[in-house]
Amino acid sequence: MQIKNCVALVTGANRGIGKSYVEALLAAGAAKVYAGTRNSTDVETTDKRVIPIKLDVTNQSDVDAAAAQCTDVTLLINNAGVMYETKPLDSDAIDHFRAELEVNAFGLLRMSQAFAPILKKNGGGAIANMLSVVSWFVYPFNATYCASKFAALGISEGLRTQLRSQGTHVTAVYAGFVDTDMAAKANAPKTTPLQVAEKTLEGIEKELDHVHSDSQSENYWEQLKEDRGLSKAMQEVWSSGASVFA
Repeated sequence: MQIKNCVALVTGANRGIGKSYVEALLAAGAAKVYAGTRNSTDVETTDKRVIPIKLDVTNQSDVDAAAAQCTDVTLLINNAGVMYETKPLDSDAIDHFRAELEVNAFGLLRMSQAFAPILKKNGGGAIANMLSVVSWFVYPFNATYCASKFAALGISEGLRTQLRSQGTHVTAVYAGFVDTDMAAKANAPKTTPLQVAEKTLEGIEKELDHVHSDSQSENYWEQLKEDRGLSKAMQEVWSSGASVFA
């Protein structure tokens, strides 16, 4: 599909990668962008093409209301995400894992279920799901988040197969550390959120199943193609007991 003149909905659109998705869509000529956030007043823009909407992807009523309002959507970008930096045996691991699943996996699924009929009515369109390199492997110091992204990848693969017949393409997007609030404490190289957004839009136009939006995701993917286990570099870091989180 073409980004120019499309009507997009972006979840988690008030900051980080979500905000950059809105900016990249406008720059690419989108006709309208629904900017979904838990508080619609969080969206700051003077561009009349941007329509802030109240949208908590963990709330089915919000999702239903968005579907009722945004009936002209041709591109859904499931970007909203949360991360708690939790290890499996932490006392709060179950609560954090449940919260991460609610946004990162169930939220993605709720939005896809609600908007699949709308995309079909509008000619097919596309869904882009913001995943992570940890959709492929487990980083032990952040295991519950990794598991939620594993789940999101599984849902993305299933959606791609199920929605193909109605002409809706599903793109999974991967990135390493991105320069956003979520990764603020990470002591590692970071990609700009705008690069992730721009790479995603390029991939959508090319109808790619998988978009590797930065060098980290490209490098990890190449390593994992050869060895589905941990790379040597990862093993060295993790065996030392070190965490990239300060």
